[in-house]
Amino acid sequence: MNPDEITLKVREIFYTLQGEGARAGQASIFIRLAMCNKECWFCDTDWSFGRVHTLAKIAERINKYPCEWIVWTGGEPTIQLTDAVVDYFRELGYRQAIETNGTNPVPKDIDYIACSPKVTPEVLWHNFEMTGVDEYRFPVNNLEIEKQVPRTRDIPPAKYYYLSPLFLGEKKQMFAYQKETVAKCVAYIKEHPEWSLSVQQHKLWGIP
Repeated sequence: MNPDEITLKVREIFYTLQGEGARAGQASIFIRLAMCNKECWFCDTDWSFGRVHTLAKIAERINKYPCEWIVWTGGEPTIQLTDAVVDYFRELGYRQAIETNGTNPVPKDIDYIACSPKVTPEVLWHNFEMTGVDEYRFPVNNLEIEKQVPRTRDIPPAKYYYLSPLFLGEKKQMFAYQKETVAKCVAYIKEHPEWSLSVQQHKLWGIP
């Protein structure tokens, strides 16, 4: 494989702390890929465009960061990410996580799978029956949580099960909505302790 010939359409690359889930607070290099196969109204990223980078160029850009973790995010990274790409960065010594909506299987040598499902349990079983995932982050609004979150036994197994209340930190008018959503998540988790709460802490911290 020639890293000067394989390309990815990249929205942005940045170095920050993971803001949610079980790895929250850990330094990570985020590589946000362009393109998505969903149109979620609450998405906080414009994934519709990006610049073409070779793998060699991406490796050059991230080499300056003293960090072993890459987080592939998007958009939906599985549209572009392949086994060959993951293997290339693995050979450079990186550990790799992915943040996916669950619509496609992920490359086989990904080290950590964070799935924020936008698909049915049947699709999740099709994509993750053999591997499971490391964590689920189910996005929740302030409607009936029971209609948004499946029973854990109805989806492929995970190490962590999170409810992620929608948090549009840049929209001040949403504050009351967010408080209500968090309160409903807390009440649900107290009744279903197999779940935990995960908020987008990076928005509270004021970092990317």
